[in-house]
Amino acid sequence: MTDTFTHKCPNCGGPLLFDPKDQKFHCEYCLSVYTENEVTAYEKAQREAHIEEDIGQTSEPELTFTDESQANEMTDENNNTFEESDTSDPAADDAMEVFDCPSCGAQIVTDATTAATYCYYCHNPVVLAGRLTGKFLPEKVLPFSIEKEEAVEKFLAWTKKKWFIPKDFFNKEQIDKMTGVYFPYWVVDAEVDGQMNGLGTTIRVWRVGDLEYTETKQFDIERRGKISFKELIKNALSKNVQQKMVEAVQPFLLDKAVSFKSQYLAGFQAEKRDIEYETIQKAIHDELEDYSESLLRDTASGYTTLTKLRTDIAFDTEKNNYMLLPIWVVTYRSNEQSKKVYYYAMNGQTGKVSGILPVSYKRLGLFTLGIFATILAIFLIGGWFI
Repeated sequence: MTDTFTHKCPNCGGPLLFDPKDQKFHCEYCLSVYTENEVTAYEKAQREAHIEEDIGQTSEPELTFTDESQANEMTDENNNTFEESDTSDPAADDAMEVFDCPSCGAQIVTDATTAATYCYYCHNPVVLAGRLTGKFLPEKVLPFSIEKEEAVEKFLAWTKKKWFIPKDFFNKEQIDKMTGVYFPYWVVDAEVDGQMNGLGTTIRVWRVGDLEYTETKQFDIERRGKISFKELIKNALSKNVQQKMVEAVQPFLLDKAVSFKSQYLAGFQAEKRDIEYETIQKAIHDELEDYSESLLRDTASGYTTLTKLRTDIAFDTEKNNYMLLPIWVVTYRSNEQSKKVYYYAMNGQTGKVSGILPVSYKRLGLFTLGIFATILAIFLIGGWFI
């Protein structure tokens, strides 16, 4: 069973929540406010105190081995246990997992990729230990800067001018479904050496009297140089089926990202990656190569035609970072027969929105019928007077 923990208030022990508005940690019980450094220092002191207490109260049992093979077997077992915490089991990723809430003890079922969530019973924020450790430890996290109230306001402003949205789309239960989620992404920096060779042709036509002249010139073209790519963001979660929607809320201001601390997950949901960089590396290379070739071709302007083009793209340096990026998400299941699910996303840092809103065909039909009735009335009145 997965271990869980909640970041506690140093004053009263209540759960701490990260507030995007002031980038600090708030206790809803005693109203205390803390910086990230204060929370980290408090939790470090608590861990050290527990360690000293355990050492004082217990002694390590002595292990006795009957032969050298047993000692080696125990060592191997410990090593294997440690390695298993840093690797993923594809079969396990498809399963659901049960964990205990550290506040009320309730058992909660969650996806294998979920790393932070709420307890459905006591509503306290919970971080699932081990989901974001070892090789799954993010290098950086971009904290939310838009709080839920502001996200809801922007959401309603985005939808208020839409005429044919179902009425139940705006009810409180639907709005409360808006959830702040840290999604996992690979962020790639790369530098390539590019070279292009080709044949450029220019054609000039003019007339003198009845004679038409055509001048054709051909040039050997060569372009070469270094091209740098910064902060190419790629999805690292396979179940994020609406990736096009999430890509539409980019860009993120990654210079605001900080070194990962689990405290920033308090009050939000978070997902761990299940797509390794090696899986998407070739696709990333193909994308960067295509873009590099396009940039090289753009430098050869002014020619009528470009033929016999040959390009050579070589990767000089390549660096990838595993980051958690903030997105507000709303899902809506239509009451129509299709039961289609609609997704809405907002950049948790910039407020940029994306999504497809549902359409109430009943309201659309009534509106169309009203227009038809109005036109028919105008026609009949006009015909009467004529």
